[in-house]
Amino acid sequence: MADWIVVVDDNVANLQMAGKVLSGDKKKVTAMKSGRKLLEFMKENEPDLILLDIMMPEMDGFETLKLLRQQEKDMGREAVPVIFLTADEDVDTEKRGFEVGVSDYIRKPFNPDVLLRRVDNIVSKQERMMSLKTEATTDKLTGLLNKSAANEEISKCCAEKTGCLLMIDLDSFKLVNDLYGHEMGDQVLISFSNVIRNSVPEGSVLGRIGGDEFVAFGKNVTEESEVREITRKLNDDFLAEAKRLMGEDMSIPLGASVGAIYVPKYGKDYDMLFRMADKMLYIVKKRGKHGYATYSPELVDEPGSKELDLKSLQTVLSERNIPDAALQLDSEAFTYVYRYMVRYVTRNRIGIGNVLLTLTQGDGISDAEFMDYCDEMGIHIREKLRKSDIFMRYRATQYYIALMEVKEGGFSHVIENIISSWNEEHPGSLKITYEENFVGSVPEGE
Repeated sequence: MADWIVVVDDNVANLQMAGKVLSGDKKKVTAMKSGRKLLEFMKENEPDLILLDIMMPEMDGFETLKLLRQQEKDMGREAVPVIFLTADEDVDTEKRGFEVGVSDYIRKPFNPDVLLRRVDNIVSKQERMMSLKTEATTDKLTGLLNKSAANEEISKCCAEKTGCLLMIDLDSFKLVNDLYGHEMGDQVLISFSNVIRNSVPEGSVLGRIGGDEFVAFGKNVTEESEVREITRKLNDDFLAEAKRLMGEDMSIPLGASVGAIYVPKYGKDYDMLFRMADKMLYIVKKRGKHGYATYSPELVDEPGSKELDLKSLQTVLSERNIPDAALQLDSEAFTYVYRYMVRYVTRNRIGIGNVLLTLTQGDGISDAEFMDYCDEMGIHIREKLRKSDIFMRYRATQYYIALMEVKEGGFSHVIENIISSWNEEHPGSLKITYEENFVGSVPEGE
């Protein structure tokens, strides 16, 4: 698709000149003669770049840019980069422009080569920035926001907008992995993410915050009937998708449970709202799943609900579904758990076997295939280790494994088994090397 450039200048000759140069470079060009028209246009459109004249009657470029940035903020949009057009050689004017966030200056009359080069530089830079942002904020499997990005974006929604915070948890998902394998499990998660997108109002914010746990801010959802309809659609559409993937005879009781709280009716603080929505989700699970519960003080404050017995509290704190596999953590969580484990072994006769697996490309394997194999290695490791072991993906081509309760020199066979079984299943796909060491301690006084 061609880059879309909007040119704003009260001089028709300048508009014609810029339009001729840019369209000759296969760019889409929209021209207008005032800041007011630009602001109205931007309510419904998002071009790649704006060329904005500074000296215009009624509203100059500086005032137009200020109002545009406020409008974008109010609409929750990314700021479109702006290049100022000017015949002014004043350094103070140029300095002021950069202070208010302009991306560059282009002098009039235009030099066609300079115009094209500066436009291409800004558009390319914006594309790279957006690509990096997408990569950093997107859950790779589902395309939804990842946990940190979802928390940040939905926190803003809770502080500024009206709607409903929804905690969404898949019911019986573990059985998909157990009966059909992790590859099918991934397909089911991808399918469910699409179901969520189609079940909430346009403009809602969606994120995946755990293996089978999702969060959403339902924009302008303020009635229980709306939450009920979202929950019904989630369950009906998800079941249909699951049967499409696994066959009509699929008998797993798949579904979704939803805990909800209205915003700002019960507050604007995301952390507090999140906890309340999670409590509603717990209530749904106790009732029998595949349903919803919307927050009300009566539900939380009903007799006996403030003080949980030990078994109930353990249920709240523990994993909802404990997989029969090793625990894979992100790097931040792995760091905290590992530090605790090291402190623990200094006081007990327990050792930790540390292993760093490094993957390199097999002969004849394409780059895309290589990365797919690196992803799949995580699943393979998780299945081959014990429940008590933990591991993380340190880099795209490296996995760090911590084996609990092992003896020094007595855990190499575990890693050799991981490597040999991989090579049997995927011969020639990866070249796998590893480093290992042991952390252990004898209790004081022995």
